[in-house]
Amino acid sequence: MSVMVNIDVADLKSAVAFYADAFGLTLKRYFGDRVAELAGWPVALFLLQKEDGSIGAGSSRRTYERHWTPVHIDIVVADINEAVARALRAGAIVEQDVRTTVWGKIAVIADPFGHGFCLIQFLNRGYDEITEP
Repeated sequence: MSVMVNIDVADLKSAVAFYADAFGLTLKRYFGDRVAELAGWPVALFLLQKEDGSIGAGSSRRTYERHWTPVHIDIVVADINEAVARALRAGAIVEQDVRTTVWGKIAVIADPFGHGFCLIQFLNRGYDEITEP
């Protein structure tokens, strides 16, 4: 079994540039002119060009304005301040500045296509700091 992540975007070439610049991913290959596979994470990442307003799930239309979804990606980084700065340079928006918890540091960002992400830097024993014996 494996996991793949698919992210809908309005402009494929802009999305490839953003994800490469923000997260250090590299273009692995194109599937025609509407899908790109990026490498560099422990899961396969595919960017899928889909038009704004096209049908997404059920009868919902895609929107690339900032939107909420109960599923999002957490990106574990070695240095959160460096990761936030890199993402900002690439065009991300910081929605919640870095905050520190007992298990680590977290910042909430959004890409230029309305998708939210958390950047996480684990500290101490990471999530084991909050698990019960």
